[in-house]
Amino acid sequence: MSVFDAAVPWRDFRWYRGQRHFSGSYWSATMQAHVGYESRLEYANLLLADFDPRVDWILSQPFLLEGEDKGTRRRHIPDYLIVHADHTACVVDVKPAAKLTIPKVRDSLSWSRRVIEPHGWEYRVQSEPDEVLLRNVQFLAGYRRPFQFADGDVTAALGELKSPMAFGEAVRAIAPVAGGLLAARALVLHLLWARRLSTDLTRLLSATSIVTQA
Repeated sequence: MSVFDAAVPWRDFRWYRGQRHFSGSYWSATMQAHVGYESRLEYANLLLADFDPRVDWILSQPFLLEGEDKGTRRRHIPDYLIVHADHTACVVDVKPAAKLTIPKVRDSLSWSRRVIEPHGWEYRVQSEPDEVLLRNVQFLAGYRRPFQFADGDVTAALGELKSPMAFGEAVRAIAPVAGGLLAARALVLHLLWARRLSTDLTRLLSATSIVTQA
């Protein structure tokens, strides 16, 4: 059991008519539960964290930082706390790249880093991810729910996909296992999400993308 297992977000996520930011709740395969976000950029980075096989635990709005910074009183709630499979922790703030040079934003993030890193935790500021990678992962996320795929089908499919082949070939190869081409396509996409198969996600996924066992 992790020391973080009982942790909950510091504040509630609010949705109301006319709000300026884009809030929502995303069902995380890592957490097997919903995780909140307060902007499209936070959602994008949350999605990539959920896809990252090193990530074992994700909490949004994890705690309040409060203190003095050279005569300035600061209060700040980071966007995410991530715990990796090796039990290392990382605090994440998500900011548009265009705002990182604004003195008020830069100073706040710098103060957060100085507070967090002495505790032995990594501190990371994330901005806009690679557009192609995000589009691919967002597409794969539609197939992230493991309960939609029978364990026996997953095992049998991996047995048929031992050699590198194009995505379209992989779908045809496991169609008898999955029960048809549509089900086979969904299963290959799930295996890519689950990192049981791998491909170059810096290029748009297509029928000719080469997939290999991870």
